[in-house]
Amino acid sequence: MAVSHVPITISIFEDEGIYMVEQNWVIRTKRADFDALSEQFHIDPVVARILVNRDLDPSGFDRFLHPDRELLYDPFLMEDMNQAVRIIMHDIEEGNHIRIVSDYDVDGVMSNYILYKGLRRIGAQVDYVIPHRTKDGYGINEDIIEHAKQDGIHTILTCDNGIAANAALTKAKSLGMTVVVSDHHQVPYVTVGDERQYVLPPADAILNPKKVTCSYPFDDLCGAGVAYKLIQALYRKREIPLEESYDFLEFVAIATICDVVALQDENRIFVINGLEQLNRTEHVGLRALIEANGLSDTKLTEYHVGFKVGPCINASGRLESAVASLELLLEEDEKNAADKAAQVVSMNEERKKLTMQGVEKATEYLTDAPQMKVFVIYLPDCHESLAGIIAGRIRETYHHPVLVVTNGEEPNVLKGSGRSIEGYHMFEALTACEDLLLRYGGHAMAAGFSLKKENLSAFTDRINAQCSLEENDFIPKVRIDVAMPISYIREDLIEQIEALAPFGKGNEKPVFAQKELSVLSAKIMGKDQNVVKVMLESGDGTTMEGIYFEAQEFTENIVKWFGQEEYDKLLHGWLNNVVLDIVYYPTIHEFNGVRTKQLQIKRYAMAPVREVL
Repeated sequence: MAVSHVPITISIFEDEGIYMVEQNWVIRTKRADFDALSEQFHIDPVVARILVNRDLDPSGFDRFLHPDRELLYDPFLMEDMNQAVRIIMHDIEEGNHIRIVSDYDVDGVMSNYILYKGLRRIGAQVDYVIPHRTKDGYGINEDIIEHAKQDGIHTILTCDNGIAANAALTKAKSLGMTVVVSDHHQVPYVTVGDERQYVLPPADAILNPKKVTCSYPFDDLCGAGVAYKLIQALYRKREIPLEESYDFLEFVAIATICDVVALQDENRIFVINGLEQLNRTEHVGLRALIEANGLSDTKLTEYHVGFKVGPCINASGRLESAVASLELLLEEDEKNAADKAAQVVSMNEERKKLTMQGVEKATEYLTDAPQMKVFVIYLPDCHESLAGIIAGRIRETYHHPVLVVTNGEEPNVLKGSGRSIEGYHMFEALTACEDLLLRYGGHAMAAGFSLKKENLSAFTDRINAQCSLEENDFIPKVRIDVAMPISYIREDLIEQIEALAPFGKGNEKPVFAQKELSVLSAKIMGKDQNVVKVMLESGDGTTMEGIYFEAQEFTENIVKWFGQEEYDKLLHGWLNNVVLDIVYYPTIHEFNGVRTKQLQIKRYAMAPVREVL
């Protein structure tokens, strides 16, 4: 096979030593006076260390630990916010018609909803357009501008797109329209010598915290976050109570989670308060979608939003039109909402089936492909809307940057979507190939592009030739927050750790490690016999239950490392020689009113060989 799996790496770390197999286990070594921080903020030193590991300055601890809505930044700190508000207020006073143009993913749909409902609330004449993924492509285009002019639209308001739409917005200005861009994507640039010259579209106001001239305190908002800041500013101008603007937080939270932006600073405030609101939502469309996913009696977390609710909203934009999801959100009749929710859930089931087929074909493609640092996978029959998901799945398996390319709607035009790994800035990589591309956009970890079919080979060669990643970069790193003995784990510590949620990009779920834990017993459980529960014992005699969700893999490794006889002893709970190093997350398992400390085992490895008996 041309493409090999992740190579095996074995290393010893002194002091907080961890023996590693298959992944690079790395202990974070950031320094601080953790005891002093513990005392100052009334948290365990372990929690203080986790926050420092997230690159959080102690000045931001209080904001992180107490993410109240009142701590949201003043929207007028964003460059061009005054101008955008003046334009929209003038349109309202003059009766001018505003058209919202969004992207077709979760972030785009939520941005569109927030702007549409918010503008209607302040008396604007407003409608919306969502580009069709296959017919229109990403973002606003010249056809959309032409139709807007024919419809008598005075002002174009983009959301979650527009920062790279130079041609389309130039056309809008030439036709006499006013343009307000709200976006969060990277600003395009050209390199002149050693300098980057950023290229902004010809808009009357551009709201984007990533502009180098914008001094907004936090630049990693999603598109819905930027849209929300605009509505916040407009509500203040119209003297609408601040509490009303909070009604949109559940929508901002969904977009923030699904667009995988950093769950820090203002985004953390959005998500924590938005999830709290979502769990008691009165919104007809969201409630119908929650019920259609069988989550009515579930406390919704970032997991349910990212892997259940969000993909359903995304599915309509992938397989048909994202308008279906927006109409669900705008629906006020419960029966109609239930029907529309069932429709998008059905689309998501179809999307999952097609994704599995695409992943299989991508894996087959790699079998015969020449070795590459950046995997460029051509799947001509793949639905172009699934390219990004498939790229993500392949990236997870091989830990390489992945670009999946499919046939587009136009003859001889291909469309691609990519997902990256740490250390490889995908948007910058595409910029270095821009002469071979028709269009491109994105950020460090994900990007989209189109190119002529005859340029695919040259593109593949160049993007690989310019890739500076080394073999070690393709070994996934498991970053351990603390080498913490299980004897240190207490219920109150677990509660403090869980209070750091929601977890995601920029606030990864913390993991801990201890070496040389004896495995006293093992039990295979679950309907599909896919869970193994073990009893672990540390050198000081502390015992604790652990659970791992890949029983077959666990069985195979224990037999391979220690032999069948030792594995059989485990299953009987007899004395044995099985000793493991583990990476874990501590939880409280509650059953029939009994609370038990339990370790969720994330990684494990054979401990250095020694005789236990």
